[in-house]
Amino acid sequence: MGFLEDMSDAVTRLGVFVELDVPAGELPGSVVRLSDVSVRDALGVVAGLVKRATTLQAVLVGVAAARSGRDRGHGGLVQGTGHRNAVEFVRDVTGVSRGEAIRAVKVGEALLDGVGDAGGRAVGPDVGSTPDAGSDAVAVAPWHEPLRVALLAGALTTGQLHAIKTGLGEPPVNGRGAGAGGCAADTGGRVGADADADTEGHVPDADARDTDVVAAWRAAARELAAEAPLCTVEDLASRARVLRDLLDPTGAEDRYAARFGKRSYRWSTTSDGLPAAHIVFDDEGGAWFRSLMGTALSPRRGGPRFVAEGEKKQAEELVVDPRSNDQLAYDLFLDLLRAGALANVKDVFGAKEAGVRLVTLTDTVTGEHAHRDAFGRLVATAHTDDGTVTVPGSVLERALCVTGTIEVTLDTSGTPLDLGREQRLDSARQKLVMAVRDGGCLWPGCDRPPAYCEAHHGAHWAEGGATDCNSGVLLCRYHHLHLHNTGWRIEPITGGGFVLHPPPGMNIEPLPLRSKAPLRWLWDPPPRRPGWRDAA
Repeated sequence: MGFLEDMSDAVTRLGVFVELDVPAGELPGSVVRLSDVSVRDALGVVAGLVKRATTLQAVLVGVAAARSGRDRGHGGLVQGTGHRNAVEFVRDVTGVSRGEAIRAVKVGEALLDGVGDAGGRAVGPDVGSTPDAGSDAVAVAPWHEPLRVALLAGALTTGQLHAIKTGLGEPPVNGRGAGAGGCAADTGGRVGADADADTEGHVPDADARDTDVVAAWRAAARELAAEAPLCTVEDLASRARVLRDLLDPTGAEDRYAARFGKRSYRWSTTSDGLPAAHIVFDDEGGAWFRSLMGTALSPRRGGPRFVAEGEKKQAEELVVDPRSNDQLAYDLFLDLLRAGALANVKDVFGAKEAGVRLVTLTDTVTGEHAHRDAFGRLVATAHTDDGTVTVPGSVLERALCVTGTIEVTLDTSGTPLDLGREQRLDSARQKLVMAVRDGGCLWPGCDRPPAYCEAHHGAHWAEGGATDCNSGVLLCRYHHLHLHNTGWRIEPITGGGFVLHPPPGMNIEPLPLRSKAPLRWLWDPPPRRPGWRDAA
């Protein structure tokens, strides 16, 4: 089916909803008469139509940008309409913000990368010339080719493509890209790309290593594109950054230092004279502050219901407190500042103190796989248990000195130790293991971190289910209640992983649940998909 034919078919399918065939001014009043099922079905068709139209727009934007470069001067495509560049043109034609126009141009350029001379006179029906018959030039597919293919096939949106491509960054080849120095995908832990250079600066097999790095980035792009239907755009961007840092731990040190340098505190006054402040956190400090606020305000923000007996009264009082969440956070912040180092943290947080849990591979810190760069810094990365923050080896090593470690063992399917059925509520150790494995609420599209989650038993405790990690998953309070109250089921898969089954009668296919943990690449997808780790 051709591209336009596919779009025409979608419009035809909308024709079954007679409530839509009214003048535009009458549309809201007519659409409210649709049933719940019709609203869902129509929205699904419209979403697919919008996705195809957005893809077409992205391709056209890419061609317009290619034909409007500085080398065209005032004779470029968009310059002919009085615009200085493609971004201004897209902003004015589509009515989007400048930031959205910049993203549209970047996506369009990515779609045309490696396709051919999009900016030349050989492209477009209004140009009669063609490439020379004797030309032996071959277009080399870029590393993000899987993203282009997925977008054109309708499996990816432009927003998802931009999130993945920006999150992964450019491969670190020839001293460029995601990070300077080496890459875990190709150096085998060597310190820096020039570790093997001879006296003339030549690096043996540099081209081969660069090819391996690009292949690793291409494989990462392919895997992220496959995950896209089950992720939000924000989650995709976070996963892409985590995967980039796993592939390029040396560059992670430089990226962390650059972001650390942007930390700031600025005092200001609002228009009506109120004092105000603006804080930009570094990654580690931001993770700690978020944990601090989350721990104190957990009962108000949908945190776990199953808490120690002594905390129930405090949680109940916080739930009925008349202050807004923002006001509570402000008051907590001031209380901490006033108390300073003399504060009794248990008076503020209860039995659970705020903190940041970092997750890393044991053999990257100790043993033969642990490596250091020329400055003696550990070449490794660690991630918060929800996978949203990456820290380099230097920060990881400091944390190891200050707080120590807890070792968690998972098999190649991500299956942790079975701790049996001794107790109704999962132990702290079990929840720690599930936090490392799941990375937060496993419900598709949910972004709640492990601290806000409860352990759900695949086989209910009342029916003889065990509180072991093999059948248990993390769910936030809302989705845990939603599952029990509306008939959804979660079942483990032989060989590793879980599947979410809809209630009887709902016309939805079972959904595979994907881990959101930063190290899920080691087991998710599990080994039943042979070759998924191969770079091709």
